[in-house]
Amino acid sequence: MSQAPGAQPSPPSVYHERQRLELCAVHALNNVLQQQLFTQEAADEICKRLAPDSRLNPHRSLLGTGNYDVNVIMAALQGLGLAAVWWDRRRPLSQLALPQVLGLILNLPSPVSLGLLSLPLRRRHWVALRQVDGVYYNLDSKLRAPKALGDEDGVRAFLAAALAQGLCEVLLVVTKEVEEKGSWLRTD
Repeated sequence: MSQAPGAQPSPPSVYHERQRLELCAVHALNNVLQQQLFTQEAADEICKRLAPDSRLNPHRSLLGTGNYDVNVIMAALQGLGLAAVWWDRRRPLSQLALPQVLGLILNLPSPVSLGLLSLPLRRRHWVALRQVDGVYYNLDSKLRAPKALGDEDGVRAFLAAALAQGLCEVLLVVTKEVEEKGSWLRTD
């Protein structure tokens, strides 16, 4: 089927969940995997498995609204046969073999506000980055829609800016095979 002259090609379908409660870890997982595979209930079950004898679970918010830690993300990915590899910020981003990486999950500082009033508190926020049809997207659940970052240079520039802020952590989402071979890292 051909398009009418001057018509723009339709953008690829990019899965993007919006922020609800403190479920950014669940949203980041689903966004990086490009489908809804996890729910709050599934994340809570992982928390129970990680700390079965704990009255107050250390892997989530005491209020039961989410705010899951990295252990929940790693266990969720492992359950799918995937792995999360921590990116060492001391490495140059040019060593990151992006074609071997399914997606990235960042943990960023996030300001806390009450309406228009900004509070002097800092929380952490999970954000997914993923390539869809050759374009990398910022799939932050706080965004109204996915934000195109462009090609590999665009995602490296985004990562460099995030890492330069100092409190950013980066997880590479890869297959078990890529993790075992270490092929997420360029050695040339």
